[in-house]
Amino acid sequence: MKLKTQDYNNVTVIELQGEFDEDFAEIFCNSIKGIISRQKNGIVLDMAAVVFIDSVGLEKLLWVRDYCDENNCQLRIAGLDDNCKTILKVTRLKDSFDSYAELAAAVKSFA
Repeated sequence: MKLKTQDYNNVTVIELQGEFDEDFAEIFCNSIKGIISRQKNGIVLDMAAVVFIDSVGLEKLLWVRDYCDENNCQLRIAGLDDNCKTILKVTRLKDSFDSYAELAAAVKSFA
């Protein structure tokens, strides 16, 4: 899994690439904590290049949602592919996130 961040005013986009699994969990959590500590109002997880999410990845998605809520930071998810959409649907987590088909729409939603 690769992770790149880019700031747009008070919103940070985190581009994730690869498989969202246990090997990536600690790096992901540390990155989120660092972003929120910089007083960002919003985070968009760009998941267009994520090909798989395992149970630990799902757990971390729920963690980031809750961590953002606790720290007055809004979370959006953008660009889920069909495989990841199915994983969220089967696990009944699809409606747990504010999701957008396109990254631009997710970023604009903060305006």
